[in-house]
Amino acid sequence: MESDKTEQEKKTTPLSIFRSVPKWQDLRFYQKSEVLYQMTFAFCERFLPKHGDRTVDQMVQAARSCKQNIVEGSEDGKTSTAMEVNLLNVARSSIGELRQNFDDYLKSRHLPIWTRADERFQPMQDFTKQHNLLSDYEPYFQQWTAEEMANVGLTLCYQMDAMMNKYLKGVEEIFIKEGGVKERMHKARTDYRRQQDERLAELERTLPQLQQQLAAAQEDAAHWKAAYEDLKQRALKAYNQQQDEIKELKKRLEGL
Repeated sequence: MESDKTEQEKKTTPLSIFRSVPKWQDLRFYQKSEVLYQMTFAFCERFLPKHGDRTVDQMVQAARSCKQNIVEGSEDGKTSTAMEVNLLNVARSSIGELRQNFDDYLKSRHLPIWTRADERFQPMQDFTKQHNLLSDYEPYFQQWTAEEMANVGLTLCYQMDAMMNKYLKGVEEIFIKEGGVKERMHKARTDYRRQQDERLAELERTLPQLQQQLAAAQEDAAHWKAAYEDLKQRALKAYNQQQDEIKELKKRLEGL
């Protein structure tokens, strides 16, 4: 009985108007954005002037903007796909700005930007692809040279941009299939109305059968009531007869 009730509740529960989105903490590109923000801060502290250089503020703010817009975009994505897309694109723009800053730093100081021809390129690629958590990178923040840290920063920027592009394509596909919040609200209302109509039709179909069962039960009850009354009267009559017979026998015995 409980399982039937649960199934019925499932049938009549309206669909949620909120889109299911991954937790931003679990997004790999968010995890990398946290790494990139902390690494950028350490990079600026170690290799750029503490005063008089606007590049420091630009790099730190770009890294922070990327991280925060991923968080806000993921949260807003529950109700607005358009807002999520906009904020993630803002995050991508911030990544593009930060990438350009790392690129400018290397070029202005005549430091190499690692390519596949460089023996250090593939180990760096493998490390950054396999590691997303800040704890994996922090031990190196005070060990890497400016050249190493800037190239790692560039690589993380490229990887994050690729990841966000892939994620946005997935969001686009979902939007095409499911629409935005207005479409989900309409679908939720429509589905709920359909569920109620189906339930009403089901009740109306079973009502005549229930009425027949009720009538049969009432007829049975009336029959058994009559049988009970008859049995009751016969038992009472037999009891009274026995009582009379007992009295009569007692009188006879007293006369002997």
